[in-house]
Amino acid sequence: MGKNEEEEIIRIAKKMDKMAQKKNGSGALDLLKELRSIPMTLELLQSTRIGMSVNAIRKQSTDEEVTSLAKSLIKSWKKLLDGPASGDKSSDEKRKEQGAPVSPSQGSPEPKEESSSSNSSSKSEHADVSANTLINTFPRAPTTSDSIRIKCRELLANALQTGEDYIAIGADCDELGAQIEECIFQEFKNTDMKYKNRVRSRISNLKDMKNPNLRRTVLCGSVTPEQMAKMTAEEMASDELKEMRKNLTKEAVRDHQMATTGGTQTDLFTCGKCKGKCCTYTQVQTRSADEPMTTFVFCNECGNRWKFC
Repeated sequence: MGKNEEEEIIRIAKKMDKMAQKKNGSGALDLLKELRSIPMTLELLQSTRIGMSVNAIRKQSTDEEVTSLAKSLIKSWKKLLDGPASGDKSSDEKRKEQGAPVSPSQGSPEPKEESSSSNSSSKSEHADVSANTLINTFPRAPTTSDSIRIKCRELLANALQTGEDYIAIGADCDELGAQIEECIFQEFKNTDMKYKNRVRSRISNLKDMKNPNLRRTVLCGSVTPEQMAKMTAEEMASDELKEMRKNLTKEAVRDHQMATTGGTQTDLFTCGKCKGKCCTYTQVQTRSADEPMTTFVFCNECGNRWKFC
C-alpha cells in the first residue's frame, strides 16, 4: 500500500509540475483534493518532494480555493516535522484499517530489499521532475572549482536547512545556496572581504530562529536568490525587529520635529519658506548603523521644519 501511495503522489506531482510549467492551473483543485485524502508521512514527503509541486501550483494559481487548499496541505505536512515517528505510526494504523498487508517481521530481508528498491526507483524517477521545476523557476547555478565559493555554497545550504521547513516545502537547499552565492559573486567578481561579509550576513539571517519567515520565503521562491543576495539588513530583519525599528524611528522623528530649541546653529541650510539661513540642526540614526544619519533642520526665523537626508 505504501508503494501505491508513493506512486500515486508521484503521478499527481508530475501533473502539477506540467501545470506549473504551462502556467495553467486547470484541474489543480481536484489533484489537491486527491492529495488531501492520501495519508502523508515524512518518508513520502522526502522521497516524492510533493511539497515543491504543491507550492509551485500555489504560486501560479489565481484561484483562491486552490491557493487556500495548497497552503492548508503544506501547513499540515509541516506538522510531521515535529513528530515523524508518530506520523509513521499513524500511517501504519490507517493501512491496517484499510486491510492492507503489513510485514509481520521487520527482520525479514525480502520486504526490506523490496522497500529499498521501490523507494530508490521512485526517488530517481521523481528527481528529474523536481529539478525541472527548479530550472523553470530559476536558472541553474554554474559549477565552480573555487574552494572558497564551494564552502560558501555549503554554508548557505546549511543555513537554509535550519528548522527543517525545507523538507515539507520540498526545496533543493544545495541548489538554492549555490544560486544565492552565484548572484553575490557576480556582483563583486571576486571573493574578497566584501564578498565574504555579504555571504556571512545572508547566513546569519537565514539561521536566525526568531526570523523563520525569511527562510521560508526563500525556500518557497517568494524571494528569489538574486533578491536574497542583495537584500539590506532592514529588509532581512524579522517582523518584530522591523516593527521595533519603525517605532523607534517614529519617536526619534517626533522628538526632533517638536524641538524648537537646542541642536547646532548653522547657516549651511536655506529655508524653503523664508529663504533664511539662521537654522538649527540635529542628527539621528534612523536607519541601520552602516547608513548615514538623518539630519533634521529647524528654521529659527519662520519655524519651518524639514528633514535633510
